[in-house]
Amino acid sequence: MEQLHNPDFNVTEFRNIRNESGSNGFVLSTKQWIAATNAIGITAKPGRYEGGTFAHSDIAFEFGTWLSPQFKLYLITEFQRLKAEEEKQISVEWNLQRTLAKINYHIHTDAIKEHIIPRR
Repeated sequence: MEQLHNPDFNVTEFRNIRNESGSNGFVLSTKQWIAATNAIGITAKPGRYEGGTFAHSDIAFEFGTWLSPQFKLYLITEFQRLKAEEEKQISVEWNLQRTLAKINYHIHTDAIKEHIIPRR
């Protein structure tokens, strides 16, 4: 699964890091992680004002949910709210399109009756 979006990800080194991570003295910087595993989607820049660790939103959300159960609950709740809102919008659009199709059907069939089919 580690290689889903990064075919060059070093799975062997990842497993070594994962095995060592349980020890009390384990320390791993972002730069070390990137260098060891060929990680993408995360960068570390030195500097007081321009520096920092930056990650793709998927990585940032995963890290945030690991750090804070409250943040994880917020994301889940917000996702559910957005999906419910999307479902309402789709339902309204579908009903509107259905109503328009019904009205247009009568307009079309009446036009055919009046202009194309000859009356005897």
